[in-house]
Amino acid sequence: MIIALNGRNHVKHKNENKFHYLRDEAAMLSRENNELICRVGRGTPMGDLMRQYWIPALPSSEFPRPDGPPKRMMLLGEKMVMFRDSSGRMGALEEYCPHRGASLYFGRNEEGGLRCAYHGWKFDTSGKCLDTPTEQPERRDQFCSKIKARAYPCHEVNRMIWVYLGDRPEPPPFPEFEVNLLPEAHVAEPSIMMEEANWLQNLEGDIDSAHLDWVHRRLHEDSPKPEKGIRGFWNPAGRPPILDVAPTEYGAFYSAKRILPDGNEWHRINQFIFPFHTMVTIGDGTINLRSHVPVDDHHSMLISHAAHPVQAFSNEMIAKYAKTFDEVGGFIERTNDPRSYFMTKFNKTNDYGRDLRVQEETMFCGIPFSGNLQDRAMTELMTNDAGEPIYDRTKEHLSTSDAMIVTVRRQLVNAATKFRDSGQAPANLDDVALDRVRSASVRTPPNSDWKELTKSARQALPGTAAAADVPLVI
Repeated sequence: MIIALNGRNHVKHKNENKFHYLRDEAAMLSRENNELICRVGRGTPMGDLMRQYWIPALPSSEFPRPDGPPKRMMLLGEKMVMFRDSSGRMGALEEYCPHRGASLYFGRNEEGGLRCAYHGWKFDTSGKCLDTPTEQPERRDQFCSKIKARAYPCHEVNRMIWVYLGDRPEPPPFPEFEVNLLPEAHVAEPSIMMEEANWLQNLEGDIDSAHLDWVHRRLHEDSPKPEKGIRGFWNPAGRPPILDVAPTEYGAFYSAKRILPDGNEWHRINQFIFPFHTMVTIGDGTINLRSHVPVDDHHSMLISHAAHPVQAFSNEMIAKYAKTFDEVGGFIERTNDPRSYFMTKFNKTNDYGRDLRVQEETMFCGIPFSGNLQDRAMTELMTNDAGEPIYDRTKEHLSTSDAMIVTVRRQLVNAATKFRDSGQAPANLDDVALDRVRSASVRTPPNSDWKELTKSARQALPGTAAAADVPLVI
């Protein structure tokens, strides 16, 4: 079990009551392993592993009525068209018509299926061919029976549509994340933001607790909230957090320990769940599933889906989550390219709305602390020598604060290679009860056994709010 990083790039393991240290090189990520876990196209080890899982795609609000216009979508580099049929069922088909490859995006969504605009061939949500009007009437039924569009199963729950891209005849069990199990009234609209970087860069920001003390912090303890964004983070002790990390069957969790003014310990406990989910505590009693969904190798969507385990949200609160970025201008006008969806007006072309006066007077970073805008400024500009937003991690110099990142990279490398070599996926693919975990913000006495004291706080226990002893902003 990984306990902590100890010294430059040394990872401390516990094994039969003895401790040993891995050499510096073992904590670094090789160029080959970097490619292994960053690339997600069909036929890549990580892409093939991700395709085994249900993947959150678009919110239900994108498809407000049956027979509405279809929408283009892209997941893991695969182009598809999503639509709600006449019965209200969601469908996702490969964009290209099986006839001669025309885009089904221009199809007519009517009478139980999507009809290609090119020659009128029609397909239902399962990909079954319903009609081929270019064929003579007497042979259409027989001809149709031989044609099938590539269809991706969909599952809609609590304002979110998930898609399965894998090749199993029957998809795996649907994930039992708490946000999928609660009554709909307890679940907010998803908050979604497009990120112009490889999915792993963005995910690693979520599991990096040390950066709170810098890019997200206010300049002084009494610094007020800026005009845009929330008030900055404050570390009462001023010392960097001490990380304690535990790999698990479903991924990993860790504590970032800080000391409160009264001498008690403040443990911010966050989760990583295969293949690309995180849970990061904000200390307000809610739970929040954060999914770093790869659109392609260079773009990912951060889908934040919040819920309250014991309280129903008001209609205003449900809608508020989807408006996270209204105060920073909202989103750009969409094109028909899915990579333009949920792209904030504050982005790398305008320095993410950086305000130098705010940076001088109030916040350590002048970019608004709104959603993950500040994080994007740190991760989207990391590139490799080819200019791709996939950083060359062989150039890194890791420190004790990177313990969770080292662990998650190891978990990903091991999972991708194991699935490639033996077809065995992580346990939570089929044992979906392993998804019932939480992040937590917990206060403990000095030098206590935080793992033992927080066992219940790390579990999704019905009828209990998420542990929130200390809020994110104090």
